[in-house]
Amino acid sequence: MAEAALLHRVRQPMHARFDHPAARRAASDSLVLRLTCEGVSGIGECAPRTYVTGESGESVLTALRRTPLERVFALLRGEPPAELLERVRREGFATVFEITGGNNLLCLLETAVLDLLGRRLGLGAAELLGGAGPVAGAAPSPSPAALPVSQVLDLSITAEEFLATRGPFHFVKIKASDDILRDARSVRAVRAHVGDDVPVMVDANMSWTEATALPHAWRLRDAGADYVEEPLPKGSWAALGALRRRAGLKIMLDESLCTPEDARTAVEARACDAFNIRVAKNGGPLRAARLIGHARRHGIAFQIGVQVAEVGPLINAGRALAFCHRDALTVEAGQSDRFFPEMIVSPRPVVDRRANTLAPAPGPGFGMSLNDAAEPWAVLALPEESGSWRPVDTPRPTVHASL
Repeated sequence: MAEAALLHRVRQPMHARFDHPAARRAASDSLVLRLTCEGVSGIGECAPRTYVTGESGESVLTALRRTPLERVFALLRGEPPAELLERVRREGFATVFEITGGNNLLCLLETAVLDLLGRRLGLGAAELLGGAGPVAGAAPSPSPAALPVSQVLDLSITAEEFLATRGPFHFVKIKASDDILRDARSVRAVRAHVGDDVPVMVDANMSWTEATALPHAWRLRDAGADYVEEPLPKGSWAALGALRRRAGLKIMLDESLCTPEDARTAVEARACDAFNIRVAKNGGPLRAARLIGHARRHGIAFQIGVQVAEVGPLINAGRALAFCHRDALTVEAGQSDRFFPEMIVSPRPVVDRRANTLAPAPGPGFGMSLNDAAEPWAVLALPEESGSWRPVDTPRPTVHASL
């Protein structure tokens, strides 16, 4: 097969539910795309969340059907892969391939193309992204064998169970509830357990109001929190700046930080101390890397985050970003090992739960392939002999919708 595409809509039931103020999730919702050109395939993924970027699985699927892939295949077929990769790094994926659309559409296509180029060139994921990013004042250093990852206390587990079963702890994120007293109790319990050297952050997921934000922040500060993530409705720039001046807590932005324009506005408004960088939310790993560069230039810390319930190459793309930018405040590894007893990719991504660390993803590309478990989730095919997408007629697994 010279050129073809196959799209999967993966809505796999999760073994354990994940709850936070903006959503309750009981199943994945990812799009996974396999592109094949001249006998080599690459796979990409996005995980759209309406409350973050305004995109849904349906909207990205529709946008992909309207996106002409002729230029993608023409460049993959006609340009030397090393030169094409360098152009994409330098000019950006959307510019080189003339793709317009939301961040998750760009991420889906970019990760698939990068994976394919990595397989052609024999490059691992970190090499695809350009290696380690510059750290001001730091001498070059070899890539570590492992990176520590944060642990997340969401609303489906008690603080007592979390502390008893999820250590060791390097950085703790606590998902806020609708009860600030409960959140403060959780912070106090975590702080008493982990001591003074482990950062503790409460993720409010936009659930506070301007009236409640300051007293909430003071209560969490007094309980021992260091950071609050996305406390106010998305894009509340002036209010975030005012809160940051008085809260006594550092502020991390997530849902408000989707585009380069958002990053510039956040800096101008002095609205935050840290960015939460997520590959799908920020339009692919190369765009995410540019946001990291913007953060460094303005003295802003950053976290390498994940979307809940990533199912495939998006996991290893995020890990590659983390190993390229090792000055991250913290790295989220996700919980695919807890959510999905069976995965649609092989080999499955691993977290060392004894140490709560992750190792670099193997290569080439993002280091994984679709396995037989992916087949029932295929929804659209673009065969070599056809210029249009066709539905894939396969029995569908039972879907348990997210709440």
